[in-house]
Amino acid sequence: MKLTSTEEYGLRCLLQLARRHGQGPVGIRVVAESEGISEDYVAKLLRILRRGGLLESTRGAQGGYELVRAPHEITVWDAMAVLGGRIFDAGFCESHTGAGESCAHTSACSLKPLWSWLDHALEQSLSQVTLADCLAGPTLTTGLSLGRTPPMEASP
Repeated sequence: MKLTSTEEYGLRCLLQLARRHGQGPVGIRVVAESEGISEDYVAKLLRILRRGGLLESTRGAQGGYELVRAPHEITVWDAMAVLGGRIFDAGFCESHTGAGESCAHTSACSLKPLWSWLDHALEQSLSQVTLADCLAGPTLTTGLSLGRTPPMEASP
């Protein structure tokens, strides 16, 4: 599995705003220069994050973007849900039907439990990590756990 560039750079933009939390609105140019990405792309990402309820914007010469909550109140899952959505949602099976109108494995799907578990594990894990945690550095994974193992039988 891969993160999309929208997820990676969107999270990086959020972290730039988290670093400057409480200092007033941060301009697109500042974020773009800090991350080494184009102003147009930063503007697009910040719009997505604003529409997703994680940022607020201020117009004018002193305008820019700010987090709507403190960095310790915004989780990585909050960001990923806005930037890319779930890896397995309720409509997944309906959008992967193959040549038929519905999936051939609707009643006996071998993959649905796997993708559902993975989606839950990702949400559970990323909901434990805040933007403030990410800014804290290399001790990030201390104390994190998924809490359960996949519901699959071991191979012989």
